[in-house]
Amino acid sequence: MTNSASSRELPVALSIAGSDSGAGAGIQADLLTFASQGVFGTTAITCLTAQNPRGVSGIQASPAAFVVEQCAQVAAHFHPKALKTGMLLNAEIVIAVAGFIKSSGIPAVVDPVMVASSGATLLAPDAIAAVKTRLIPLATLVTPNLDEATILLGRKSLGGTDEALELAKAYGVPFLLKGGHAEGDDLTDCLAWPTGETKVFQARRAPHVDTHGSGCTLSAAITAQLAKGKSLSEAVTIAHAYLQGAIHGPIQVAGLNCIRHL
Repeated sequence: MTNSASSRELPVALSIAGSDSGAGAGIQADLLTFASQGVFGTTAITCLTAQNPRGVSGIQASPAAFVVEQCAQVAAHFHPKALKTGMLLNAEIVIAVAGFIKSSGIPAVVDPVMVASSGATLLAPDAIAAVKTRLIPLATLVTPNLDEATILLGRKSLGGTDEALELAKAYGVPFLLKGGHAEGDDLTDCLAWPTGETKVFQARRAPHVDTHGSGCTLSAAITAQLAKGKSLSEAVTIAHAYLQGAIHGPIQVAGLNCIRHL
């Protein structure tokens, strides 16, 4: 960055998540999304994965202390205005990241990554309680899909405003309940606050598009907008529109129609 009059200082966002070797999700998708939103992206890598859009064949976790060391180094120099969490993998990392969020006070978008679209388990069973009790209460926003909402509710999630409100009131923080895993082509995402306020976002399913990484992209776009100073409602509105444009205007990569980030 130069000191010329034409230069401008970009807001900074932090992604605390896993690396996707196929680059469709995780840290790679987050960085692409941050860049597309005009935000400088920084990272703390929780784990390495060997994967492509069809499945995950291997996972190697970072030590929890090293995850927090990455966060601390980023925070000390870059002073991120917002952060997001993605794949945290185990209870030790969840607890460590929750401690960093609490001590830093950085607004946090929690994407409670538990199960991949391919069906692979991305969160150890002993970490679920830590997510519920240690991480989610610190969130500025939680963005579960229906599979993740099923775990958080303790029963099958069907989506909709009532469930989004139930989650927000149960955990005491705003929830964006995503409807992409529902049946049919008319999709509904519901934003709810513990106060009872709600906002609904409608979309149409895009046929023949691989949506691997769509949840990461949405939460990263929300985080970027929060880093730019938008309100939560504005940030979700902008991010939802961005994701729909990226899905409905895909790029061709290795024989797949993939989400367009730029």
